[in-house]
Amino acid sequence: MRASQSPAPRTSAPRTPAGRPVARAGSAPGAPSRDRYDAVIVGGGHNGLVAAAYLARAGQSVLVLERLGAPGGAAVSTRPFAGVDARLSRYSYLVSLLPDKIVRDLGLDFAVRKRTVSSYTPAVRGGRPTGLLVAGGGATRESFAALTGGEREYEAWQRFYAMTRKVAERVFPTLTEPLPRREALRGRIDDADAWRALFEEPLGVTVEENFTDDLVRGVVLTDALIGTFADAHDTSLLQNRCFLYHVIGGGTGDWDVPVGGMGALTGALADAARAAGAEIRVHHEARGIETDGKTAEITVRTPDGEHAVAARRVLVNASPQALAALLGDAPPAPAEGAQLKVNMLLTRLPRLRDRSVDPRQAFAGTFHIAEGYGQLAEAYREAAAGRLPAAPPSEIYCHSLTDPSILGPELAARGYQTLTLFGLHAPARLFAADNDAARAALLKATLAQLDAHLEEPIADCLALDERGEPCIEAKTPLDLEGELGLPGGHIFHRDLAFPYAEEGVGRWGVETAHANVLLCGAGAVRGGGVSGIPGHNAAMAVLEE
Repeated sequence: MRASQSPAPRTSAPRTPAGRPVARAGSAPGAPSRDRYDAVIVGGGHNGLVAAAYLARAGQSVLVLERLGAPGGAAVSTRPFAGVDARLSRYSYLVSLLPDKIVRDLGLDFAVRKRTVSSYTPAVRGGRPTGLLVAGGGATRESFAALTGGEREYEAWQRFYAMTRKVAERVFPTLTEPLPRREALRGRIDDADAWRALFEEPLGVTVEENFTDDLVRGVVLTDALIGTFADAHDTSLLQNRCFLYHVIGGGTGDWDVPVGGMGALTGALADAARAAGAEIRVHHEARGIETDGKTAEITVRTPDGEHAVAARRVLVNASPQALAALLGDAPPAPAEGAQLKVNMLLTRLPRLRDRSVDPRQAFAGTFHIAEGYGQLAEAYREAAAGRLPAAPPSEIYCHSLTDPSILGPELAARGYQTLTLFGLHAPARLFAADNDAARAALLKATLAQLDAHLEEPIADCLALDERGEPCIEAKTPLDLEGELGLPGGHIFHRDLAFPYAEEGVGRWGVETAHANVLLCGAGAVRGGGVSGIPGHNAAMAVLEE
């Protein structure tokens, strides 16, 4: 801990716990407008904005410090391609875990749309291109029967996801309540088989017990591997924790499209925070926190120099690693991301080798590539051995099919479409020696796996920017670490935790070793994903004191 002494006595100028003068309001251009705040929030990502809006609405003085030039963090919309009027959700892109409660409480002008298709997975059976379409109703049953030759897998699918939905209905409401104890959550679920399958045994056991088809098994398992480097039978149950968060959102497990892109959400949150009186400062980077448990000093680097502000409480919307660095505490265990993120703009959707499905249907949901159960296991083994997977698994979705508003009118009229690809089993360690070379090699191999199911290469469908360059960009974990400060490029800041209290965890899962410093980012218990839950819970921890 950097400082634990009592606050210095007041003199003619206010002083911080470290005994240094606090920056006077307006003492320099761009400096915070006040000397002291009830709460300073470090990081203007969506969780920080949620916390700011709740606290400001409760009458507290709130300052949000954002290092970058705009709030939003990883939940932003940008125009990544030069001269092209397409605003893509550049990093995070779908919404599932954001509670309606937060939208209602904060009066957010924000909406999502349901996707008409859950997923499509191309395959080759008997030398013939085919695939599995999960779109609800009779189409899903027919697709299962055509792929697997019977009803068994479809019926197992229905039973399995009825189980996860029951768990979702009972667990999701607890995410904005004080953390339940393990046994209390188990009692709330009230299903011994579901508890065993999701909380006690490696998910691979359950998948293999319920399904026999390799492709179906793989589609189920993918929700356990998004941003998570693990095997189906990992005894740490890391894959179970990831799976749980991917199937409980909203009490349904649905993943919805944010209307206007992810920036529409953070824009609405910033508006709500400002309207309630919160002060948001961009290009303001917190460089250190000193606290005696009652009052804190935050050192802030601004465009015109370094300043200090005082606060009763500090809420840190950053990773646990960043929190430790700010406080001068011992760092936690290193985090490692494990994904390849690719954004594309197309002049048209590519034709599929499986003629039984329209491309507009296939790409409307999650388009799985090289994600059979055996393929996922082999890709994990290769990456764990330090090699880029030969057949990289990934999945794609098309935002613009559900919400064309992210495209300029001319692009939309000409039939342009966006594609977002998320690659699995790409741990940061694979890029350490030569990030650029590894990125290029993995992107080439990933697109080759997609091309294997297309009648035309995806490269032929890419739009061109104003310089004549293809509209495609790829981000490795090291890229995300450099651009967003994600430790090791980990999209959840650290490995996800089960949503119950364990030894040493506080009432809301946001508490730290310092009484007036809270963690309100994705690294909090019940963090990860675009949810606002850590921000909500940190605000509740403050307000109930």
